Amino acid sequence: MDNWTFGITMIVVGMGGTLLTLWILSLIMSLLKMLFPYQEGEE
Repeated sequence: MDNWTFGITMIVVGMGGTLLTLWILSLIMSLLKMLFPYQEGEE
């Protein structure tokens, strides 16, 4: 595997990993929103 192929592979894996991580975090935040809904002040 030459340097160009390795570099492109690392770019694709890095971007894919980043998008996967962001997707997982968004799922966690959506789950937390369902568990703890926002409520206005109780005054």
